[in-house]
Amino acid sequence: MTSPWLACRIRRPEAPVRLFCFPHSGGSVGEYVRWADLLPDIEVWGVQFPGRGARAEEAPFTRLNELVDALVRAVDFGASFAFFGHSLGALVAFETARRLRDLGRTPPDALFLSAAPAPQLPPRGIPASHLDEDGLLTALEPTYGELIHELREDEELRELILPGLRADLLLVESHRHEDREPLSCSMTVTGGLQDDLPRAELEPWRVHTTGPFALHLLPGGHFYLRDPEAKPTLLRLITETP
Repeated sequence: MTSPWLACRIRRPEAPVRLFCFPHSGGSVGEYVRWADLLPDIEVWGVQFPGRGARAEEAPFTRLNELVDALVRAVDFGASFAFFGHSLGALVAFETARRLRDLGRTPPDALFLSAAPAPQLPPRGIPASHLDEDGLLTALEPTYGELIHELREDEELRELILPGLRADLLLVESHRHEDREPLSCSMTVTGGLQDDLPRAELEPWRVHTTGPFALHLLPGGHFYLRDPEAKPTLLRLITETP
């Protein structure tokens, strides 16, 4: 399991399942691998994309299919595992699961897809990846809030964060969903009650699996998973899903 694509805070080789976490746009794996402290029976891994975190010096991908192809070539996920993805990470996790299935490799036993509209729906909003720096910050502010305020006041931080964010926007904007056979794993979709992503855009994920499907809305906005009320519930859902 040694790979630049993967990071792990606490190794638990005896754990019955591994959870691979796919980060949000511009995000790194740090906050996800810390879940290991709260999930003692799961070995938690973060999936680290090029262009961020420990791989900040690498060129980020701007095409989702190319990112997924590189990931599945580089990583053997093992025999029993689950995927969690938040926002952009949900789309990458879903497409990675489909690619593994299509290649005849072991797909995840469970998918946890967080704060992301179903991929077959029309794009939300207008493309933003081409905007100048100020326009990009303005477009991202409703979602990223405090981070955008920090970026406006810290030029070095902007230079570090914005290229990855822009590349991640391109990943979504350039992606075209293809209808294929549904997966057979369990699928749990979650979102924030105060996010601007309505239930009507989360519910259509249901068509992408023939396995058990559940939808849960938890307290908080787009980053509800950081909310002290919502986070324990989210982790409980992960723990209790077969």
